[in-house]
Formats: sequence, C-alpha cells, structure tokens
Amino acid sequence: MVQGTASHVGKSVLVSAFCRIFRQDGFRVAPFKAQNMSNNSYVTADGGEIGRAQAVQADAAGVEARVEMNPVLLKPEADHISQVIVMGRPLLSAKAKDYFALKPQLWEAVRTSLDSLREDFDIVVVEGAGSPAEINLKANEIVNMRVALYANAPVLLCGDIDRGGVFAALVGTLELLEPEEREIVKAFIINKFRGDPSLLTDGITWLEERTGIPVAGLIHYYRDIHIPEEDSVALEDAVEAAPQSVLDVAVLQLPHISNFDDFDPLARHPGVNLRYVDSPTQLGRPDLVIIPGTKTTIPDLAWMNERG
Repeated sequence: MVQGTASHVGKSVLVSAFCRIFRQDGFRVAPFKAQNMSNNSYVTADGGEIGRAQAVQADAAGVEARVEMNPVLLKPEADHISQVIVMGRPLLSAKAKDYFALKPQLWEAVRTSLDSLREDFDIVVVEGAGSPAEINLKANEIVNMRVALYANAPVLLCGDIDRGGVFAALVGTLELLEPEEREIVKAFIINKFRGDPSLLTDGITWLEERTGIPVAGLIHYYRDIHIPEEDSVALEDAVEAAPQSVLDVAVLQLPHISNFDDFDPLARHPGVNLRYVDSPTQLGRPDLVIIPGTKTTIPDLAWMNERG
C-alpha cells in the first residue's frame, strides 16, 4: 500500500508504476483506493463512476476498470456538501456531519470490494488518500491505516521533497501513528527529487537511524508523466508554456471546477499557453477563454459575477 505525508506527493503515479511493473513481471494486478474526492471521474464499461486515477492505474495494470477499484467517490458540490457515489452509483448528497453517519455502510462497500479484488487478482496495489496522520479525521477514516490493517498490507510512506521539509514530514507522520500502524510502515519513498542524489546521503542515513525504517527509493522529478490529476491542488503547479506559444488560452479556475483534466491535451501542446486564472487582473488578452464544467453552477456563476 502506498500512503503519503500529504496530498499531491505522487501516490497515484507510484501506484500506476507498481501496477505496470507487476504486470510486466507476469502477475495479475489491480489498483484499489477505498475513497476518493474528485470531480474528475471516469465511467466504467457498466456505467459506474470511479476516480480518474484508478482508471489510469487499471490501464497500467492491463485490466478493465471496475467500480470495486474505487468503491466510494465523493464529488464536491459546494464547500460543505458532496455527492456520495457508492459502487459507481449516486447514493445521496450529504454535508460532512451526515456523511460520517454513513461510514459503517461505506466501510462495508470498501471491505467487500477489496475482498473481491483480492480473490480475482494476484496482487492488489492500494493507494491511500492525503495523509494517514490527520488527527481530526482519524476516528472515522476508511482509506488509509484502517484499510492497511484490515488487509495486513505493508505500507510504503511517500514524501515530496520538491515542496521542502520531507524529513520532517516523514518523521512527523510516523510519530502521529499508533504503534500497530507504525509496525506496518516498511519503507520510505522520497519523491520529486532534483539534483545530485549524493547530497541526500546524510539526510537519508539520519532518517533510517532515527526511525529504523529504510528508504526504499529516491525518485527524480519528472514533468513528462501525463497522467490526469484528480486534486485541484495540482492546478497550483500548472506550468505555463513559453511566451512564443501561438495560442493563449485562459481557463477560469472556478471554485468547484470539474473534469479539468480535459484540458491536459491543450496543456501539452507546444503551441498553446494554457493558463488558469481566478481574477480579471490575470486575464490579459487571451485568444480563447474557457468556462469549464462545475458541480455547482449557480454558486460558481455568483463567484464569476463577484470577481467581475
């Protein structure tokens, strides 16, 4: 199981990589993420909705995407309300406090889905969500350590060195886990590294001595991994094209933007400068302005009017 110190540290890409590696080694492999929160969804062959990342991971594994690979999908509709998709089908729209009351039902869907995949495949590569050390959410979580303990799965804890503070993030996450949870963390992965690996030697030695857990991998920063993003935090890292781009395209970064990965082909085109803007001062004079999809049309329209 791949868990991370935070969102957007590279868990989804790592799971995709493991799925492809195990497939190449001759195993029947499937991805699994108990619960996802994203408005970027994928429709399976039987019409069910799952997170886009699990569809990509299934493709890497060479298998057809199934709703069991992501039994619970939360699609934000407003700041405090999400549509709850269970086994690919809409269940209801709920506020956070109402959602917590659903946890027994949702855990049953998670458990039975994981059991089904484990029966059908040699290996199931599980992805966590956010961080396993979110103290305020820990009592009701169904996606990180509860899944790992249920499945008796070894955990790889991934940290993002590009954002800084990776050693503090890894050690801090470990310190906030329960003893039985720390026992199943078998290795660290340091992701998105730039530069000379030898410069990390002292830090890695300290980390391994401090925790007793080995660093299994140091992964370089790659910009050419074109896998759809799920979390809108990824828009903060969107890279604009060079000034000589032929076409300047501005996408309004609505508060509840959905399916923004539809713009990935434009972002990768060498002749297009794709920008996400959230104020008139950023707009300039683009060749094209795109108003993207949203799960909350009226509130986002009000936001556009307020912003001018």
